[in-house]
Amino acid sequence: QVQLVESGGGLVQAGGSLRLSCAASGSIVSINGMAWYRQGPGKQRELVATISSRFGIYYADSVKGRFTISGDTVKKTVYLQMNSLKPEDTAIYYCNILPNSPSWGQGTQVTVSS
Repeated sequence: QVQLVESGGGLVQAGGSLRLSCAASGSIVSINGMAWYRQGPGKQRELVATISSRFGIYYADSVKGRFTISGDTVKKTVYLQMNSLKPEDTAIYYCNILPNSPSWGQGTQVTVSS
């Protein structure tokens, strides 16, 4: 089983920044990259960004230009630098490996006040 541990969330004012961290461990058979997802209040989980040595970097349109994903597939760590945060970025942020593990971590809460 894969263990995913996210950290770095918190409460920040609009326009502020946060840096999220994630580490994956356990029985990882195959890993092509890593990704960040988020689930806002009353919303479905959505993809935020991915990083892959094979496919490069992807950002959702809603975060493009404000968020930066980085990571190391060998070390199985991924980071998300979030700048110019908006209230609509409020969500629980989760990471996962690519292809996705069926098990998810607890996530880290990001709250952006207006």
